[in-house]
Amino acid sequence: MFFASDNGGPAAPQIIDAIAAANTGYASAYGNDDLMESVTQKIRTMFEAPEAKVYLVATGTAANALGLATLTQPWQTIYCHRVAHIEEDECGAPEFYTNGAKLGLVNGVDGRMDPAALESAINYTARAGVHNVQKGPLSITNTTETGTVYTLDHIRALTKIAKSAGIPVHMDGARFANALVSLGCTPAEMTWKSGIDVLSFGGTKNGCIGVEAVVLFNPDLAWEFELRRKRGGHLFSKHRYLSAQMDAYLTNDLWLKLATQANDMSAYLAQEIANIDGTSFVHPTEANMIFASWDRAGHRRAQNAGAYYYFWPSDHSLDGDDDEKLAARLVCNWATTKDDIDQLIHHIKG
Repeated sequence: MFFASDNGGPAAPQIIDAIAAANTGYASAYGNDDLMESVTQKIRTMFEAPEAKVYLVATGTAANALGLATLTQPWQTIYCHRVAHIEEDECGAPEFYTNGAKLGLVNGVDGRMDPAALESAINYTARAGVHNVQKGPLSITNTTETGTVYTLDHIRALTKIAKSAGIPVHMDGARFANALVSLGCTPAEMTWKSGIDVLSFGGTKNGCIGVEAVVLFNPDLAWEFELRRKRGGHLFSKHRYLSAQMDAYLTNDLWLKLATQANDMSAYLAQEIANIDGTSFVHPTEANMIFASWDRAGHRRAQNAGAYYYFWPSDHSLDGDDDEKLAARLVCNWATTKDDIDQLIHHIKG
């Protein structure tokens, strides 16, 4: 009954097998291996972007921070949602890798940035010339940190504002596959066709051991990114083990199959939670994360039986009034089963 994060799920067998297969003989280092060439061609094909540059790093934080640093000057601000991962969960990495750029926090319901709020933030930044931090890139997270998904129209509304202001757009796609499955669109439609310039394309949360791709739809950014990746300590010597993961992830649509399983289990869990008297949802369930609330007694029974998930916010306790409603975040991954969910629901109900 593990629902704390998709980070905690196992790696898919195909990923393990691919690493083992890559562990034979010799291969060129630093991304010059044959598997990386395969990865690049697969990503260019699936994104309909033959000129795109593709780079691999081991963590989502590195992908976001290095990608944003390539778009940002130290005196600029990066516009993001108030609860974006780059704001709440990356320990200042974007600020560090950009050499001091600021994060400009933008409001919006259910983790999705409001276009009017973004426009207001950009206008405010530009109000007083040299005395103010300057306009920098927009960063959108899809799937959002609250488990919701930006529609294509919503993405395009935001990128239109950004382009009108002359600023580039980054997408944090740590759960890109989950958002794509939810929308039923193509990778190109959710990215460059909707105004995205740089994508952090996630694998770690969706069945890989540790690999993320940075996709630069503007190849002119490539050399600077390569320098920043090396200078920042994220250019792997034995790169083939990153390449092997991503190559297997993209083979036979494995990445979409794993995300579909996670989303389907999340939908089933949301349905079962909804059938419990007194429960409510904090945010809509649109991908593989659920934010729901029920009484403390139900939480106590579930967690004492071994269920693992986070309260949301995280400062709640199992001690206290049995009837008090407490919110939780529950995340499904590709390995989550109906049996896991049925056990959890059984203990919540008591």
